[in-house]
Amino acid sequence: MAKSSGENGPRAPAAGGSLSGTRESLAQGPDAATADELSSLGSDSEANGFAERRIDKFGFIVGSQGAEGALEEVPLEVLRQRESKWLDMLNNWDKWMAKKHKKIRLRCQKGIPPSLRGRAWQYLSGGKVKLQQNPGKFDELDMSPGDPKWLDVIERDLHRQFPFHEMFVSRGGHGQQDLFRVLKAYTLYRPEEGYCQAQAPIAAVLLMHMPAEQAFWCLVQVCEKYLPGYYSEKLEAIQLDGEILFSLLQKVSPVAHKHLSRQKIDPLLYMTEWFMCAFARTLPWSSVLRVWDMFFCEGVKIIFRVGLVLLKHALGSPEKLKACQGQYETIEQLRSLSPKIMQEAFLVQEVIELPVTERQIEREHLIQLRRWQETRGELECRSPPRMHGAKAILDAEPGPRPALQPSPSIRLPPNATLVNSKAKPYKQVQKEQKRTKTSGQLDKSPGLSQATVVTASGDACPPQDVPPKDPVSQDSVPQDSTQNLAYHHSQESLTSQESEDTYL
Repeated sequence: MAKSSGENGPRAPAAGGSLSGTRESLAQGPDAATADELSSLGSDSEANGFAERRIDKFGFIVGSQGAEGALEEVPLEVLRQRESKWLDMLNNWDKWMAKKHKKIRLRCQKGIPPSLRGRAWQYLSGGKVKLQQNPGKFDELDMSPGDPKWLDVIERDLHRQFPFHEMFVSRGGHGQQDLFRVLKAYTLYRPEEGYCQAQAPIAAVLLMHMPAEQAFWCLVQVCEKYLPGYYSEKLEAIQLDGEILFSLLQKVSPVAHKHLSRQKIDPLLYMTEWFMCAFARTLPWSSVLRVWDMFFCEGVKIIFRVGLVLLKHALGSPEKLKACQGQYETIEQLRSLSPKIMQEAFLVQEVIELPVTERQIEREHLIQLRRWQETRGELECRSPPRMHGAKAILDAEPGPRPALQPSPSIRLPPNATLVNSKAKPYKQVQKEQKRTKTSGQLDKSPGLSQATVVTASGDACPPQDVPPKDPVSQDSVPQDSTQNLAYHHSQESLTSQESEDTYL
């Protein structure tokens, strides 16, 4: 099981005092409570407003994040336009994903509007579909007692997750309680996998944007579709991806690759927390959100691209390597990255332009998997295949939504009965009629005495002797199926649109 140390958030200082994160810690004696108030920002006194503090637009206490660099401010008019476009996409999600997925990707690269980010993440990840497919499942897991061995570890980790965010600043508060519920539910949902400490910051970020039940299903999708095997006991998947990252680095930045090879620095020493926490504990918060927007849309290639950009700009030139003469100096360089390369606008543009594709990642995955098998044998953890983004997840799991198929072009009256289940389709009958006319076999007498008649049930009736003035009996051929066949056929596109209703 992966163990993560330190506080979450970019370079946040460690929380003072020893916190257990349990609800019982709130019921301490007066001396202990006084000590906690003096030693920790996570005290209830501050949460109740006894201490003055300023909160930034992300919910963090001002001065605690250390996110250097100016934020990319979007003009209000542009933001409102983006909100309107995203509302249209979310209300017609299936249609957009089926026909305009590239447009969704471009809009994710521009940044999802903050007011719709949580809802968009649910739709992109497929968490919304999972929730619909499993009604009441989270409540069932939430009410279950859970495995004591995981509960104890989870409780000890609660106070470590973004302790300077207003949602998690209070010990035993609603934020920590919801985090406990989500992580406990996952250990019950996947008891063979249990709990990994790197899952806690992932769940915490999700809880900042959506309720506990929705956050749980998004966490499930991250663990099973985006980063499968990352949180297993042996960490085999993250080791493979470390080798993939190092191999891709040789093409992106040969200077950085050569330096890390010469220093014999294993990729796990610098990329484990990056990948397992999806950079939630590394980047400034505005950059974290932009990376996650693209990550949920395009998949793990975004995580690889971010890692490659950071390595390239931290170690990719001889000037920058002058201060990295040994392993220790190199690791410290990667742990204290320059604010410039982590700044939102710069980082996002570099990530978008970096030419690393899903195909390259999968090719390298096969190469590294073969080397692993040759040197270490078969993998112990059989994780499901990785899905590269929202489109791949939707194609693999088409949820309970109306199919994007046209409805029947012929609608029978309520009292109509099928005479023959093997009736020819209407279009086939039309072709046969046309072929008969062109071959000159049609009787020249008025009426339809020698023509083929399509009945209400769709059967093709043989030619019969019918009076010229009454070619087709109204009793045998209803008006809705004969006189209006062309009309119904012309309305096929309209009924198709009606069948494309999307879930909310």
